[in-house]
Amino acid sequence: MDADSEAAWVAGLRRGEPAAFDAVFAAYRARIYGYLARMTGRRDLADDLVQEVFLRLARRGGLLTADTRLGPWLFTVAHNLIVSHARAARVAQSLAVELGAAPTRHDPGPFEALAGNRAQLAVEAALAAMPPAHREVLLLCASERLSPAEAATVLGVRPDLVRQRLSRARAQIESALALDAAPTHRRSTR
Repeated sequence: MDADSEAAWVAGLRRGEPAAFDAVFAAYRARIYGYLARMTGRRDLADDLVQEVFLRLARRGGLLTADTRLGPWLFTVAHNLIVSHARAARVAQSLAVELGAAPTRHDPGPFEALAGNRAQLAVEAALAAMPPAHREVLLLCASERLSPAEAATVLGVRPDLVRQRLSRARAQIESALALDAAPTHRRSTR
């Protein structure tokens, strides 16, 4: 986003202008959805969380400061919603175990279903397999193009920790792609 557009949108949100909200929604909805879908692995949950992110923007738009950067603000809200959802899911799982409920099965994620080639499938599998903290940093910095300092603000951690996690996440992706590129057949020893 260019700084002038973003400043105008923030000013409009502060004045309660629906057009400013619509512009922010149009500019950020797909990015927020992609981030949430990859972090949760579920399209239905990502849809629900996107709605909640923008509901919070609608409720709190008038309280934004004039220098608010919308991208980091929206991704901070999305991150906090993921953390809250994960916490609630752990409680629900704990209660289900106590009550003897059957464990839920894992359905393929949205990007496993959409991956059209091996490299993309390998990247998505590596993303899904990496620790959430590394996946989140990689999505924020590489996909969403936030700086490590902005990602640190979103996550509430130090920028050097973000850079460390980003380095480890990139190494995991590179390793997954190298394994995917390795030959899958073996020579016969006869």
